[in-house]
Amino acid sequence: MLGIMSSGGYPRAVTVNYLVVAGGGGGGEGGGGAGGLRSTVTATGGGGSLETALSLALTTNYTVTVGAGGAGQGASFPPTPDSFSGNNSVFSTITSIAGGRGGTSKNVSTGSSGGSGGGGSYTTGGTGTANQGYAGGTGISGIPGQSNAGGGGAGAVGAAGATSQAGVGGAGVTTSISGSSVTYGGGGGGGFDANNGGSAGAGGSGGGGAAAAARTTNTATSGTANTGGGGGGGSGQSGSTFSGAGGNGGSGVVILSYSTSNTITIGAGLTGTTATVGGNKVTTITAGTGNVSWA
Repeated sequence: MLGIMSSGGYPRAVTVNYLVVAGGGGGGEGGGGAGGLRSTVTATGGGGSLETALSLALTTNYTVTVGAGGAGQGASFPPTPDSFSGNNSVFSTITSIAGGRGGTSKNVSTGSSGGSGGGGSYTTGGTGTANQGYAGGTGISGIPGQSNAGGGGAGAVGAAGATSQAGVGGAGVTTSISGSSVTYGGGGGGGFDANNGGSAGAGGSGGGGAAAAARTTNTATSGTANTGGGGGGGSGQSGSTFSGAGGNGGSGVVILSYSTSNTITIGAGLTGTTATVGGNKVTTITAGTGNVSWA
């Protein structure tokens, strides 16, 4: 392992590769945006170049926060509560931005901006964050009903609503930092509000939640935990009481890969496990806020 050397020839630093995924946004009528994704292995979010591994001092505390997903909107009309964006995830100097909430008919029909933007209800989606995720799609209002857009994913823009098909969530990004190829950061599918016809949007690959089927009292599918997937949008009946609640955003994750010659300490407040994968140790932190350090 390369690192800063002490006068005695022993390394005083650890080189850490990382995947940091923020919490996904809750579904409104538009799908929730995926949490921002930053990675040094395989691929990173927003179509950006791979990030650079961190060289960190030994016996020094570094902050880790795993962002929770945002809540989806309620089933009443106007929806109460409204949908909410997710929460940021942090490792040392690296911050991934929370996914934006899907647009709703209560207050803001546009999707919120975030790591990936939320899908629009019957208007534009929110913007994504450069090198983390993409924008949500644009919804439309017309015949046979309101066709809401998919939330943006870490790997692709959320699809726009069409005449009889709500937008699907944007695709996520696949990385092998854990030792297996896993996809993270899918956007939530958009809901479809109509009395007849029309299909709700599917969630994007990487944990995006599917929208609730139109003309039902079903709750949309939530984003998958520890993927940062956006929540699916709620669907309802055009011109009547809104009947399908939005799904919650999926929580984020922080995955750290480093030499087997180093030992990590996971501090109080964090939930995590460590395994040896090939020639590296891999620590997966799935919840909480606290510190990590290496020896």
